[in-house]
Amino acid sequence: MVAEHPPPVPVAAAPVAAAPIVVASNRGPVSYSTREDGSLVAGRGGGGLVSGLSEIGRDPRGAAAVWVCAALGEGDRLAASRAGRRLDPADTGGLRVRMLDIPAGTFSAAYNGVANSVLWFAHHMLWQTPLEPVFDKEFRSQWAAYEAYNSAFADAIAEEAAEGAVVLVQDYHLTLVPGLLRARRPDLRVGHFSHTPWAPPDYYRLLPDDVAEQVLRGVLGGDRAAFLTRRWAEAFAACCADVLGAEVVREEHGGAAAVRFAGRTTLLGVHALGADADFLRERAHRPDVEERLAALREQIGPGRRTILRVDRTELSKNIVRGLHAYRRLLEDHPHWRGRVTHLAFAYPSRQDLEVYRDYTAEVKRVADSVNAEFGTADWQPVILHVKDDFARSLAAYRMADVALVNPIRDGMNLVAKEVPAVSDHGCVLVLSREAGAAAELAGEAIVVNPYDVEATARALHVALLMDPGERAERAERLAAAATRLPPARWFTEQLHALEGDAT
Repeated sequence: MVAEHPPPVPVAAAPVAAAPIVVASNRGPVSYSTREDGSLVAGRGGGGLVSGLSEIGRDPRGAAAVWVCAALGEGDRLAASRAGRRLDPADTGGLRVRMLDIPAGTFSAAYNGVANSVLWFAHHMLWQTPLEPVFDKEFRSQWAAYEAYNSAFADAIAEEAAEGAVVLVQDYHLTLVPGLLRARRPDLRVGHFSHTPWAPPDYYRLLPDDVAEQVLRGVLGGDRAAFLTRRWAEAFAACCADVLGAEVVREEHGGAAAVRFAGRTTLLGVHALGADADFLRERAHRPDVEERLAALREQIGPGRRTILRVDRTELSKNIVRGLHAYRRLLEDHPHWRGRVTHLAFAYPSRQDLEVYRDYTAEVKRVADSVNAEFGTADWQPVILHVKDDFARSLAAYRMADVALVNPIRDGMNLVAKEVPAVSDHGCVLVLSREAGAAAELAGEAIVVNPYDVEATARALHVALLMDPGERAERAERLAAAATRLPPARWFTEQLHALEGDAT
């Protein structure tokens, strides 16, 4: 059952100008830390989603838009409490941002307890089903917090949005918001975008029946539900049909698929977020990147080839199997020993969850074991970095001979698109068929089953042996495909589609 909604918030009651466009996401474009004296320091928010949504400022209509986000830490909470309704534009790059100071306990239960430990695991199919999931009394308390968290966003959006405004709601943290907004502000044009995969019906139904229904009803409260690939859109539609008994319409509305349920029709869309080539190529040639490029070359040594991966230590990224595949490469093809180095940039993710801390430790353990088994006085087989450094990542993008992107399951994976866009001399992409990026890049990449360590090792061998001419041609085609829908166009296409202007 969907929770009872509070009465609509009158638009006229807003004390500041209402916005024609509202963007809502868990993470915002700015994050705050505190100095010892209690003063605040503003920095740019992280993540690919923030990069994409920040393009709102480039749209002519975006100047009047408002971005609603949550306070993620103590610095954010302090900033939100001091700011009043909106943050200082000097901190946000000129964007109008409303940061919600949701109680820390509510936020943690919603974010870690439900979004990251349940919905993320469902869509990425990560559970060890003999033991998990277990939906008990604790989960029900966390789910109530998730409802409260979504309600707080819906209240703020309803207050910020002008009459008939366009609202773009982002990701699995906020699946209930479109339905809540439909009850509060039926005048709004609401879209929801999923940056993750969507689970197939059999796996999705591991969720409690009422929760599975509530999430789908929430997303279907919008006018439009959009995804990174056709595969994820089709999985969502299948869940709607299987769980809700909804009708999936495929030949109406100008050829767009749609879901018809409870007297409403929600259009489905696909927008494959691409790499921002102009920004990346300019940023990749700044002095700090050149310094890191020189340092990496010195650390690797002259004449050696490089296999690169850049990931968070997120369970779905499959870093451990990638290291095992590299080990297998060295076992099966001894002539690569001393001639190729694996740059593994594995940046810690979600370390407040035990399963992620354990996974990060396993990444380090396997990398150390490969180095202990094969390393020599002048060759370190795996160079593992566990501290995030964007400039160093860009330097590695430029020099890599092979990029290994082998997620178990991934909504898109921008690294697969960024490396070809930045590479100095062309890079071979070894790509998991379970990455959303495979829908666009499979023709020019070497595609692998992410669970098959033997096949991945063979793919790395083939990639290292590829003729330089073929490698350069493939890389050029990869770069063109990877940058076809950069963040600015990705954002504006969604606006146009939601407003009915898509061609």
